Amino acid sequence: MIPVISINQPHPYPPRITAFTQKFWNALSEGRFITTASVDSGQLTFPPKPVSPHAWDEEVEWVELSGRGRLYAHTTVHASPTAFVGDLPYRICIVDLEEGIRLATRLIGDDPATIDGPIELVAIRYADCMSYAARAASV
Repeated sequence: MIPVISINQPHPYPPRITAFTQKFWNALSEGRFITTASVDSGQLTFPPKPVSPHAWDEEVEWVELSGRGRLYAHTTVHASPTAFVGDLPYRICIVDLEEGIRLATRLIGDDPATIDGPIELVAIRYADCMSYAARAASV
């Protein structure tokens, strides 16, 4: 399970939700971070896909991830697309999850995040949709 925090405003750029990814977004609203894995090889893929890109395997299953990992890289954005101007400046990062997935997301919170430091994912409940971000985790 990952923490769920609420932000009482619309998401500046809501995610594109498909019939296949609806399960991911529903799980996120419950504080679960899930993705797909090949049934045959167990290889994970993110974002979730109906076909494993590792072997073009169409048999995938949903698996829950810990939401814990290490900070690989981060930066502060000072000039952004129009949708995110109200959030400037904001931080983004690349996280290596414990399960081997590397993903990019927003980096939130006031705690300093250091390269290779512990990170946790959080689900964000916006007024109009779900999203997720990373923040520094206490050890």
